[in-house]
Amino acid sequence: MRIAGHRITTGTVAVYATAIVITAVMLMPFAWMLSASLKLSRDVFVFPIEWIPSQPQWQNYVDIWTKIPLALFIYNTSKLTIIVTLLQLLTSSFAAYAFAKLDFPYKNTLFLGYIATIAMPWQVYMVPQFLLMREFGLNNTHLALICLQAFTAFGVFLMRQFYMSIPTEFCEAARIDGMNEYQIWAKIMLPLSKPALSTLTIFTFVTTWNDFLGPMIYLTKTELKTIQIGLRMFISQYSAEYGLIMAASVVALIPVLIVFLSLQRFFVEGVASSGLKG
Repeated sequence: MRIAGHRITTGTVAVYATAIVITAVMLMPFAWMLSASLKLSRDVFVFPIEWIPSQPQWQNYVDIWTKIPLALFIYNTSKLTIIVTLLQLLTSSFAAYAFAKLDFPYKNTLFLGYIATIAMPWQVYMVPQFLLMREFGLNNTHLALICLQAFTAFGVFLMRQFYMSIPTEFCEAARIDGMNEYQIWAKIMLPLSKPALSTLTIFTFVTTWNDFLGPMIYLTKTELKTIQIGLRMFISQYSAEYGLIMAASVVALIPVLIVFLSLQRFFVEGVASSGLKG
């Protein structure tokens, strides 16, 4: 088969068909969530699914702001997410520079030990962390979550892999010109590592924004809760307002989409560079 001068093989058609099917399957839950957000709770699980509601309940998107303090929860979530993301970008890029471009005793051993913590499930040290935060008097504070999430071994690994792809000659030339290590990191390494920083931003933002278990453990006061915990307030002992839950979930998804779409070009570059170089 030829289209506009290009020969299309059966294999190419199969690849595109498979990609389309996989994409449709991946997007189906989001389409169902959007559809359910415009229905009454009793109609959400009706089968066969009415993908386009005959009587859209736009009132759901009004009620979610009055049934629970959704604006406050979004503010709390945004505050935590922005602070944690900025701190992880700072600590990960700074530590990664040391592991990638500086020489000090037991560097590889320390790096291996630090990265090995990625393999340890959070549930293993969840209780010791909670006891530690309680001893510090940080329970029921946002500071507890910020302190626990300000450092990430994955971020250090990601940034180090990217830094390894930057020629060391840049750093040596800067040292000859009289720049110290802090200046080299800030004026040379950071500007060159936008793809890796964007990738880490997406991972950190999405993980922190969608975090449920952390806020569930440390935050019990309503004025401190995040949006993921707030969604549970639509569920009572005997019923659940699924239409409102889906509407609030759609609202909660918008910031994640904005961040990802804004940084997706750098995200692809960062994954490729960090995974193939170093």
